[in-house]
Amino acid sequence: MSNTKSSNQAAVPEAKGALDRFKFEVANELGVPLTDGYNGNLTSKQNGSVGGYMVKKMIEAQERQMSSGSQGSQM
Repeated sequence: MSNTKSSNQAAVPEAKGALDRFKFEVANELGVPLTDGYNGNLTSKQNGSVGGYMVKKMIEAQERQMSSGSQGSQM
């Protein structure tokens, strides 16, 4: 195992708090008992569902923003 630093870093460090709140909100919606700190008791499926649903919701929000912001303008 290498001694390198984890690559799991936020692209915008200022957003870390908001991303954490979003993660807990999604976990709550899905019924995943996510806690602050160690979550080794959760299955890969549970953890994956939280991450996957977060991505889905972020893409939907971006698509809504793009569609409302691009009305009336064409490239």
